[in-house]
Amino acid sequence: VRLQTQPKPQPGQPPLYSGTFDCFRKTLVGEGVRGLYRGMAAPIIGVTPMFAVCFFGFGLGKRLQQRKPDDVLTYPQLFAAGMLSGVFTTAIMAPGERIKCLLQIQAATGETKYSGSLDCAKQLYREAGIRGVYKGTVLTLMRDVPASGMYFMTYEWLKNILTPEGKSVSDLSAPRILFAGGLAGIFNWAVAIPPDVLKSRFQTAPPGKYPNGFRDVLRELIREEGVASLYKGFTAVMIRAFPANAACFLGFEVAMKFLNWVAPGL
Repeated sequence: VRLQTQPKPQPGQPPLYSGTFDCFRKTLVGEGVRGLYRGMAAPIIGVTPMFAVCFFGFGLGKRLQQRKPDDVLTYPQLFAAGMLSGVFTTAIMAPGERIKCLLQIQAATGETKYSGSLDCAKQLYREAGIRGVYKGTVLTLMRDVPASGMYFMTYEWLKNILTPEGKSVSDLSAPRILFAGGLAGIFNWAVAIPPDVLKSRFQTAPPGKYPNGFRDVLRELIREEGVASLYKGFTAVMIRAFPANAACFLGFEVAMKFLNWVAPGL
């Protein structure tokens, strides 16, 4: 977020952060280890229901397209099911993302307006009502709907590729699940980064700066910084994507096996 929202440098001046590792170093030196986790309370509160809704939405999307429970879906159908999961998660993701982004950039601006996630939510609601808390919802949808489609389709595709001939997909080993989940995360973020940059800019902008929403943000970015600016933060996102999503899918598969063992008819 800090890389995505850093101001354009004045002529002859270096940028605030020259890259991912420079941003990491300056954050660590200036704010300590806690600076690396700024704004994490809102995502942590929302992560459990968000992933529950995410996987529920994907399962529902699959069932809606199956005539019989054992029907095998095509990859475009899996993509469509994944997109439905992105719609489901936006209601939880949008306010959490708004709060997280504002808290992450305030240290870089030198202004401490919010003391924490709850204080940020209260101030946003007081200033602009529920619309202030949900600012950037359309851009969150634009990010999560296609990215979630890519996420789940890629994961199912890789699981099929990694399953040995004559074996069931459900018998995949943990290392193969980790690999499939990690790569699915990379494919997910390859699609999500441009709308994520627009979302971060829009959610952290002063009220009224972008009256036409993402179109104004896109025009400003392209005009001032070029098309490459849509991929700001690429390195940071990819460093996070593989391990985070590998762990996510492994956790899901282990949980499902446990639940099927505990309550096979549920």
